[in-house]
Amino acid sequence: MPSEFDLIARYFTRPPRPTSRTALGIGDDCALLTPAPGMQVAISSDMLVEGRHFFPDADPYQLGHKSLAVNLSDLAAMGAQPIGFTLALALPEADPDWLEPFAQGLFALADAFDCELIGGDTTKGPRNICITVFGEVPPQQALQRNAAKAGDDIWVSGTLGDARLALAGITGDIALDAATLAAAAMRLHAPTPRVALGLALRGIAHATIDISDGLTGDLGHILAASRVGASIDLDALPCGSVLTQQPQEVRRRYAAAGGDDYELCFTAAPKQRDAILAAAAHCGVAVTRIGGIEHAPGLRLTDDAGTPLDLPLHSFDHFATP
Repeated sequence: MPSEFDLIARYFTRPPRPTSRTALGIGDDCALLTPAPGMQVAISSDMLVEGRHFFPDADPYQLGHKSLAVNLSDLAAMGAQPIGFTLALALPEADPDWLEPFAQGLFALADAFDCELIGGDTTKGPRNICITVFGEVPPQQALQRNAAKAGDDIWVSGTLGDARLALAGITGDIALDAATLAAAAMRLHAPTPRVALGLALRGIAHATIDISDGLTGDLGHILAASRVGASIDLDALPCGSVLTQQPQEVRRRYAAAGGDDYELCFTAAPKQRDAILAAAAHCGVAVTRIGGIEHAPGLRLTDDAGTPLDLPLHSFDHFATP
């Protein structure tokens, strides 16, 4: 049985990257980061717990990808460039058949975003993955939740709802054939962090958040932080390609409050519409305008005719969701 240090050396220690911002990496009590001159450091942590965030039989390669992707999505929402991350990993046993593909999935995404593993911890226990990611952003250019203004458009990137549909298929809440479930499950297990779009939105967008717990709940954080309200057209939401095949009630519910999308929701002045479309096209990401920010508090939902809708939508909450 490999020791903790054997495990780290075998699966998680790599040569320094030429573009590294790390003055001292794995192997000491702390890592030392050197951000580019004049940059602020953006930091975010996310924890994935077996049985809560992923199933015990989850594919370890996909889990390695997702563990980092959800953190990179937070950097994207801040308009921050990734520079490094730490990994704290609890494992019931040091199983090479699990560790090897997990590390491969983790590093494949890390390499795609030039984001270096700089330290962390391993211990024995129920499987738990905690990543802290570090990015850099110029002062006064970070995209924050508290900057939405009345009159702003509300936008989302990509598509919504396929991840939630996949979860419903896996748990048996909705019957899906194998091909449909597999297509939807790619959005659940292998989300794409919109880092390039986040960087492109600096100086264009006002408030931004990544959609992890469901659009209406996450947009609600922007509204609360900015002390504004909003109206969104549920029928304008860009449903995922698999979700579009479902009945309207399912489409609305999963696109609006499904969670695990890891797209960006952002607000911007109407005069920025052309700039937003150009930025999104440059990044190869579709964006959709879904509503507007208003002075009156609260979130109002309508259909495509503007008729108010009263739907019981509940985004994910760790301590309120069974």
